Amino acid sequence: MLEKSDIAENAVECLHNEQYDSPYNQQNLNHEGMIFMGGRHPESLGGKWRFTLDLHDTGLRQKWFQIEPFDHETCTNPYDYDPHSGEEITVPSCWQMEREKWFYFEGSAWYTRDLDYQPEQDNENVFLRIGAANYDCKIFLNHQFIGNHYGGSTPFFADFTGKLRTGRNLLMICVNNARTEDRIPMRNNDWFNYGGIHREIELVRTPKDYIKDLFIYLVPNGQFNTVRADITTIGEVSEVELTIEELGIRTRLPVIDGNASTELTVSPKLWSPEAPILYDIEVQIPGGDKVTDRVGFREIRVDGTTILLNGQPVYLRGINCHEDDEKLGRLTNEFDIRRRFAHAKELNCNYMRLAHYPHHEMAAQIADEMGIMLWEEIPVYWSIAFHNPQTRRDGKNQMLELIKRGRNRASVIIWSVGNENADTDERLDFMTDLVKATRSADPTRLVTAACLVNHAKMKIEDRLADYLDVIGLNEYYGWYEEDFNDLIVLGENSAPTKPVVISETGAEGMLGSNAPKKGAFSETYMADVYRKQTEFLPNLDYIKGFTPWILYDFRAERRQNPYQNGYNCKGLIGADKQTRKSAFYVLRDFYAKLAQQSLSDN
Repeated sequence: MLEKSDIAENAVECLHNEQYDSPYNQQNLNHEGMIFMGGRHPESLGGKWRFTLDLHDTGLRQKWFQIEPFDHETCTNPYDYDPHSGEEITVPSCWQMEREKWFYFEGSAWYTRDLDYQPEQDNENVFLRIGAANYDCKIFLNHQFIGNHYGGSTPFFADFTGKLRTGRNLLMICVNNARTEDRIPMRNNDWFNYGGIHREIELVRTPKDYIKDLFIYLVPNGQFNTVRADITTIGEVSEVELTIEELGIRTRLPVIDGNASTELTVSPKLWSPEAPILYDIEVQIPGGDKVTDRVGFREIRVDGTTILLNGQPVYLRGINCHEDDEKLGRLTNEFDIRRRFAHAKELNCNYMRLAHYPHHEMAAQIADEMGIMLWEEIPVYWSIAFHNPQTRRDGKNQMLELIKRGRNRASVIIWSVGNENADTDERLDFMTDLVKATRSADPTRLVTAACLVNHAKMKIEDRLADYLDVIGLNEYYGWYEEDFNDLIVLGENSAPTKPVVISETGAEGMLGSNAPKKGAFSETYMADVYRKQTEFLPNLDYIKGFTPWILYDFRAERRQNPYQNGYNCKGLIGADKQTRKSAFYVLRDFYAKLAQQSLSDN
């Protein structure tokens, strides 16, 4: 039996030790290992992988990753798993979408494949990059544990330098999507808990000396005349060259202790939804590593209760969106992303909230190009273990990974640190720490959170609001709350001194032959809620943005009434991403009027 083999050491250790995960939960694959990817040419490891579910974490208990190839017919010991054979799965994917029998599975699953490696240059660095895997992802190479990553939506890197053999290698990955008390989100949330490697998996090569990070932005000084670049290098690098040809910039910068910085007096054409202007950026180690990016320059700030884009007041005409597809799950692609932005444009939106976790990095790149402002966030959602230092570490790491991945994107104007958390001392300490870390990593964007209302006092009463640039307000008048007049009372009682953005509102409207014709859950009722919301909104001068919930119906297993059947149906468009509901046109026409008014005012 494998339980008695040298691999597992002994049966007691293998079967009864509930600390089996501890040696493999180092969370050493984190934001500190991220590498700037612009202009690089990674090698895809996507395709068919060998795959098995592991309901009891037998793989870690028995140390499956140490199993050498063996002959099934001559093997004399019973075995539970062979990493060198088994079912196949497509990577990337969500395992729920690959087999019906895997649909509700939450736990560990093992991915295995052979990896052929040939060096392309002397002393090259080699990294494995995974765009996202939900949630705990453990990497094993040639029977050795490399590290693990926490978080289901942000990219991470594993350093394979010096660990790969020329020729055939064995790569094994264990992904666990169980909802536990230390994770973010925790156990109770309102979207489907997909599992697996659901974004690109790639091999990245760099020279021995390489560019690790590039952050370039318009300095927020109100003058729109200074561009700053911060560059990080690894290795023996004495200088780097920064080029922005369209702005006449070609300059060499000294590198001191791996860092180079400069502020350049220049007046770029400013990025906006109406004119999404991008510049080609290039940074190169002379004669060596080179990275590129396409970057827009803009300034976003607040003045009292007004949001200013490039010094001009802007009203955020938005819509929420989940990264969810009825056939692909959380797997997405360029077509899907462009479709959601096209639908937002059809609604006359100038911004979107990407809820409730980091979406694919391609979304912000396309938003840059199409002129859509973005609110991006991490899933500090509802109740999490605010008292737990490990949860705090996880939350801060997810925030920094999101920021480092996307802080060159002009479209991203808001970072959000959380959604609908009860105002406790532990939560306030946790969240203010996140706000500080966010501002330290990126001084160019607004920070927000979707805050709660004290319905007894009819007041925005959240101590975190004092630390935010913009107050997010989730309100469902007409759906979960009845009296629309309370919205006006709420504003009068709160008298906010900062901009407030309605970050969620809406109602469910069902499609199909079984849908009710009137009353709650009918399309008619949903449209009426939108009409009332948009009638009241102009009376609320403290509101500077509107973000109804949500663009598409999406899978949410906690919603099981006879109409929902596992879906949240607040989408303005059905789960097919084609069928527009009546409320879609109500919001479209309202935003058209707001857009016209904005043109008249400016």
